Amino acid sequence: MDRLENLINVSKLNNLLNKQEKEEKKKKKCCKVFVIIGIVVALAVIGYGLYKYFKPDCLEDFDDEDFDDDTFEEDFLDDEEEE
Repeated sequence: MDRLENLINVSKLNNLLNKQEKEEKKKKKCCKVFVIIGIVVALAVIGYGLYKYFKPDCLEDFDDEDFDDDTFEEDFLDDEEEE
């Protein structure tokens, strides 16, 4: 009986170890997937940051102080009055 019980215990132990190994493999796969997603997101953020840093700001050329609507209207009205 001792041998039979030992065999049963060994088989249960093997099943338990196999389950743990399968769970560890699943955890490793999930971990790899999350690492890959994290790397892709980090590269995207770095790319966007570099794009914003090196992109010229076209709106700097157009300041509100440089363009004066009043002088345009006065010049246009003066031209009409002269004719």
